[in-house]
Amino acid sequence: MGVPAFFRWLSRKYPSIIVNCVEEKPKECNGVKIPVDASKPNPNDVEFDNLYLDMNGIIHPCTHPEDKPAPKNEDEMMVAIFEYIDRLFSIVRPRRLLYMAIDGVAPRAKMNQQRSRRFRASKEGMEAAVEKQRVREEILAKGGFLPPEEIKERFDSNCITPGTEFMDNLAKCLRYYIADRLNNDPGWKNLTVILSDASAPGEGEHKIMDYIRRQRAQPNHDPNTHHCLCGADADLIMLGLATHEPNFTIIREEFKPNKPKPCGLCNQFGHEVKDCEGLPREKKGKHDELADSLPCAEGEFIFLRLNVLREYLERELTMASLPFTFDVERSIDDWVFMCFFVGNDFLPHLPSLEIRENAIDRLVNIYKNVVHKTGDSFRRRQKEKRKRMKRDQPAFTPSGILTPHALGSRNSPGSQVASNPRQAAYEMRMQNNSSPSISPNTSFTSDGSPSPLGGIKRKAEDSDSEPEPEDNVRLWEAGWKQRYYKNKFDVDAADEKFRRKVVQSYVEGLCWVLRYYYQGCASWKWYYPFHYAPFASDFEGIADMPSDFEKGTKPFKPLEQLMGVFPAASGNFLPPSWRKLMSDPDSSIIDFYPEDFAIDLNGKKYAWQGVALLPFVDERRLRAALEEVYPDLTPEETRRNSLGGDVLFVGKHHPLHDFILELYQTGSTEPVEVPPELCHGIQGKFSLDEEAILPDQIVCSPVPMLRDLTQNTVVSINFKDPQFAEDYIFKAVMLPGARKPAAVLKPSDWEKSSNGRQWKPQLGFNRDRRPVHLDQAAFRTLGHVMPRGSGTGIYSNAAPPPVTYQGNLYRPLLRGQAQIPKLMSNMRPQDSWRGPPPLFQQQRFDRGVGAEPLLPWNRMLQTQNAAFQPNQYQMLAGPGGYPPRRDDRGGRQGYPREGRKYPLPPPSGRYNWN
Repeated sequence: MGVPAFFRWLSRKYPSIIVNCVEEKPKECNGVKIPVDASKPNPNDVEFDNLYLDMNGIIHPCTHPEDKPAPKNEDEMMVAIFEYIDRLFSIVRPRRLLYMAIDGVAPRAKMNQQRSRRFRASKEGMEAAVEKQRVREEILAKGGFLPPEEIKERFDSNCITPGTEFMDNLAKCLRYYIADRLNNDPGWKNLTVILSDASAPGEGEHKIMDYIRRQRAQPNHDPNTHHCLCGADADLIMLGLATHEPNFTIIREEFKPNKPKPCGLCNQFGHEVKDCEGLPREKKGKHDELADSLPCAEGEFIFLRLNVLREYLERELTMASLPFTFDVERSIDDWVFMCFFVGNDFLPHLPSLEIRENAIDRLVNIYKNVVHKTGDSFRRRQKEKRKRMKRDQPAFTPSGILTPHALGSRNSPGSQVASNPRQAAYEMRMQNNSSPSISPNTSFTSDGSPSPLGGIKRKAEDSDSEPEPEDNVRLWEAGWKQRYYKNKFDVDAADEKFRRKVVQSYVEGLCWVLRYYYQGCASWKWYYPFHYAPFASDFEGIADMPSDFEKGTKPFKPLEQLMGVFPAASGNFLPPSWRKLMSDPDSSIIDFYPEDFAIDLNGKKYAWQGVALLPFVDERRLRAALEEVYPDLTPEETRRNSLGGDVLFVGKHHPLHDFILELYQTGSTEPVEVPPELCHGIQGKFSLDEEAILPDQIVCSPVPMLRDLTQNTVVSINFKDPQFAEDYIFKAVMLPGARKPAAVLKPSDWEKSSNGRQWKPQLGFNRDRRPVHLDQAAFRTLGHVMPRGSGTGIYSNAAPPPVTYQGNLYRPLLRGQAQIPKLMSNMRPQDSWRGPPPLFQQQRFDRGVGAEPLLPWNRMLQTQNAAFQPNQYQMLAGPGGYPPRRDDRGGRQGYPREGRKYPLPPPSGRYNWN
């Protein structure tokens, strides 16, 4: 599914799901940057419990950004990742859990897409380098001006794959970062942090979903937990809906297409490399002081409220006169399933469905029409379902392309005059009675009715200003099915056996994806063995097709996956003898690594949208070839090639701290159950970590520019989610005790997607928030007291820093800087900027939905806090309500007084950057 296309469609159709984030920026006072205090209430008028980070969506823009200069080396990349997480944390401010998940080894079904992306990225990178050199030579030959060519190795983003040295170093850096924040940041004080790095198998977002599913199945789970998931992939919306959690929000950077990018030759904006003329650069600023600045601002974040999307879907999918009662939870599941047909990471989209051509709207219309036809067969399907349930197998195979599951109960709203489902059903029946029978080659219009003109594939004259590529299939002309199978599969459409094989594989794929979204990975080995999808009209007799998958399958090891997804050009990330298999002409698997390959645009405009026609990797041949080179691995490579698990971190104030420390002191060798009453209901098992971070032990910094943590109080331990039988079925329902959020949409909201006017998202979660305005007198006052051209100074909006921020954040101290409290002591009375008490002294923030149920772990924490606070916080005398910092080992480090600027670091040695 194309992320930009789907998000553009979703935001236009359901605009009220989007909320602009209110973000507090770090303030500067006399050149000293003061971090945001995330322990204070969230300025977005909402309190989140858990924050989940799909880390690959953070790693890529921080290592090779498109709208700003790239980091000079690997150390700067790590610092950029830290700062990005800090920014997200200050916006969301989770109160219970931070879960950081990096993509591990993926299922074979996803590896095909990864292979296509990496081969394509390598090919496009080499072609771009050749084109850049050609244009450079032409410009210089004509006497043009170009800056000196920068000699450095191109950063290969393919290293962001499990098993590489880069990912191994990233895991070490994140361990250090977590320990630093738990030691120093008051917002992290009582937080549980789980890190699932690249050694733990599974895609990042699906590791997160697996964690949520398994915790939901525990008796101590809070059904009203407010989840916030960070990521830019479109499937996160489907995954969030699939949890059936009432409070689920997604945070992502606002998508802004056509961001300006500098020319790769002259570094100027306004043209691409192919259009560069080698003209002298214009001076920016009086003394060219703005030469290195980019004409773009820092990206803004937005919230996607899935509870509001559920409101939209409930209204859109509600149907009257059904032979069964309507259940919004089942209809949302059907909507998620329908979105699979427009494409996902595991299956190609159906050839006649494009998001930009309102494919999802077409599917919904067909779905609603089909549901009204199912009355006669409802009892028969219910009987078949009961038989399947007796066999204790989930009914994941649909009996038709869009046939829904059995529905439950829900009264439909009464105000739907504009789209009367009864009238639509009547017109559909009348049309069917008066029209000839529908042939397999008949296509459908957007409202689900047969189209006498064939398909509605958009022609060139209906497209944007750029011409459409040549389309050899021509779905709008007779004979389209024959042309499609001949062009895409090189077979005749009359070959029923082959078409049946393609359909069966696709139906298996739909069942696999459905289980992957709702239950977890059904098979690590299964994959769709074709580059293209069949037609929906070929889905005949699919109810009898098998949908079972081989049990007990295991994921690839990291280096094995690298061999399956990397092109030969990225072989430098592999051991020498393994790398040779990718380039040696005598290699038994040399055919897996073509130097060039065709890209079928498949009706798209750009090469990156096309289909890379790569050979599929034969797992048996690959493993046979690797058996000969496995003995060549060094101990370090063997370690990186092993599968790992999750690690849990807590600070000294967390109730679990002493429990975990006691496990290390007793040397426990067996896994131990996590006490849910000490950890907000989280359950699982602990086991000792050989590379654990322990109190009173120095945490060495893996980044030269960052200090070691010499006064560490954080402890880490291996964590494993609760385990279930392989055939266990996780319930896709709202849990008992879950409170449905108050309705957000008003009658006027239903018109915002269709009235043509510009829709502006609200700011924060409170729609009654009043914007602050300044009159002319206020602006005149600001003009007198603030330095022009600068946002800092003695009268800037930076509040005096609290005493808490004294230690190291992650930047070295600079010489010659005075202490902040002395600089600010005469500016205003100390009491005038005293803030609220810290979070751990406050009651849980009320979300406006009633009192929180006293689960066992709530009662436990209340009892502990009651006994814990008087002794620990009797010295609350510092600014902002925080205790004065002690200098002994028992105290906590804070933030730097002397600022956060740092000199450029030395090269890390892993890449030859200069």
